Amino acid sequence: MKILEFTRIKPSPDSPKSAAELSLPLTFFDIFWFKLPPVERLFFYQINNSTPAYFNSVILPKLKHSLSLTLLHYLPLAGNLKWPSTSPKPIILYTPNDGVSLTVAESAADFNLLSSKGIYEAVELHPLTPELITSDDSASTIALQITLFPNMGFCIGITAHHAVLDGKATTLFMKSWAYLCNQGYTEHSSLPPELTPFLDRSVIKDVTGLDLDMLYLNQWLASIGSDSGTNNKSLKILPNKGEAPNLVRATFEITREDFKKLRDRALAQLSDSGKELHLSTFVLTLAYVTRCIVKARGGEDDRNVGVGFTIDCRPRLNPPVPENYFGNCNTITGDLIKARDFLDENGFGFSVHKCCRITSI
Repeated sequence: MKILEFTRIKPSPDSPKSAAELSLPLTFFDIFWFKLPPVERLFFYQINNSTPAYFNSVILPKLKHSLSLTLLHYLPLAGNLKWPSTSPKPIILYTPNDGVSLTVAESAADFNLLSSKGIYEAVELHPLTPELITSDDSASTIALQITLFPNMGFCIGITAHHAVLDGKATTLFMKSWAYLCNQGYTEHSSLPPELTPFLDRSVIKDVTGLDLDMLYLNQWLASIGSDSGTNNKSLKILPNKGEAPNLVRATFEITREDFKKLRDRALAQLSDSGKELHLSTFVLTLAYVTRCIVKARGGEDDRNVGVGFTIDCRPRLNPPVPENYFGNCNTITGDLIKARDFLDENGFGFSVHKCCRITSI
């Protein structure tokens, strides 16, 4: 991996939007993820004529300029997470001249393999993801990296602070960037309504009366030996514990015929009780993958296995939150189950039944 450039992309200065300061509070949905390691995502784009000269003269300038225009609509992403001394909790703060860190690199790795469904070592993707800069008094909201694979294509890596935005908001940002890049990125470019971020945090209501935001924050601070009433209001995220050695990645496709076989197998093992279950493709996939992982990892039959997933709360709140809400609006659900229950001859049926119960919560 060769680093070609490290720069900062600011919202377009030709717009009055970039000249105004903007701050957003963190909601309890945001603070739930406050100290967790950031979320990393990679997007591969195949362009066979992407020579270094063409990339640097055409592709990269277009990506940079359209990113600058996109940030006008996503000013919080150009800002930072801050914790003012007068505030009981952190805020997202954008000030004029803030921007997003962008690394430009060139790789000699196998583009076709890394962007394929094939099997390869997970560590091969690590150089493609940028580092999110955090310190005691400031934390970047996102970091970006564009990596050229000469004559093959390029990859965009995004590392996002989970206390600032969830996966759906990250996807919204990437789609907006792609839209403006594809449109020709004029200085007065606008986004369609479905891609325009909804920034009003007042739509998130804590109906519990428990001050969940401060409850979550104090739990985080207690876990690291701090508290919100002292000067030790560090914005550093917890270090990633790292992956198990020798991990590999692969993509598996489950066809319509595969789902039919899985559904038939589940119904055969569940008997009459299976007729009352909603055997969606999500349930069948979760149940099948969970059982495969439990069997592959081995270990003691009496060990606990965690089964869970994240739920988008936007359409589930009352009233519903707009689909283009920018921030975190999700929760997690799951259960702890003994490994032995997945391993007997009816283990798939058991797994389907458990996953159905979890998804119905």
